Amino acid sequence: MNNAQYTIRVGLFFLLGLALIWVTYETLGNTSRLKKQGYMLVAGFDNLKELKAGDDIRMAGVRIGAVETTRLANRRAEAVLRIEKTVVISGDATATIVAAGLLGTNYISIDLGSPTVPPLTAGSEIRTVASPDLNTIMTQLGELGNKLDGALGSIGDVFKGQDGKPGMIQRLDNLISENSEKVNHTIAGLQEITDKINRGDGTLGKLVNDPALHDQLLATVTELKGVADDARGFVTNAQILVDKVKSGEGTLGALIYDDQTGQDLKATMANLRSVSNKLAKGEGTLGKLINDDSLYTGAQSTLKKADRALDGMSDAGPITAVGVVANALF
Repeated sequence: MNNAQYTIRVGLFFLLGLALIWVTYETLGNTSRLKKQGYMLVAGFDNLKELKAGDDIRMAGVRIGAVETTRLANRRAEAVLRIEKTVVISGDATATIVAAGLLGTNYISIDLGSPTVPPLTAGSEIRTVASPDLNTIMTQLGELGNKLDGALGSIGDVFKGQDGKPGMIQRLDNLISENSEKVNHTIAGLQEITDKINRGDGTLGKLVNDPALHDQLLATVTELKGVADDARGFVTNAQILVDKVKSGEGTLGALIYDDQTGQDLKATMANLRSVSNKLAKGEGTLGKLINDDSLYTGAQSTLKKADRALDGMSDAGPITAVGVVANALF
């Protein structure tokens, strides 16, 4: 191989390397085309989380632009986004910083938003939503692990005991050992009770084993339910009656809530009291009849005269009898 061929091959290899570098740059960055076209949006975050210029901007998983630059402004971090001019972003869309896997770079994800909301214009600020940071999550998981480790240690101390004191398992073993005889007696008693129930002894045994007793108990419960329903109906009727009285319906309601009826009743009672007082004092015809003994004596004398007159006119004619009666009375 002469020097000329070697030089040509080295040159071709060099050009091929430059081409590969350019293709790689265009594939990974792909920002040279966006610098010449598209429009800018501003997204503000509390923390950009290692976001840098050239990182992707995606909508529904499709790349629609790249981060133009990052900056600090008004005590917050801002990312200037260059969006392809053919992409329309709704005014209520939100941007979120998302990690592309555990070891991948971050990118900005924009949701679709509502189709009825007017789109964002160049230079507008898009709403942002903070996303959990991987470092923060790992820190919280570490703190949770420490707390869990402490809780498990405390539980272990409770079970195995500390400072020479027996643990829960040892106490439970001692309790069972000390009361084993009582436990055996209790179990034997429960077994005896179970046997009696199975044989049908006692009230509970009969209730469990005697179908007739069960039917009677069921009938009693049914009757009690009927009584309860009747009582419920009585209470309902009583409530209806009370409601009618409260609304002034009926005689009792009018008597309680109608002022005119109450006044009339008071006037009637006053009149009765006045009549009673007059009768007691002997005023009026009825009062004199009740209280004046002379009227009673005169009436009795008149009746005696009439009786004698009737006896004397038994043999007289009608006209004579009338005269006799009138003469006897007057």
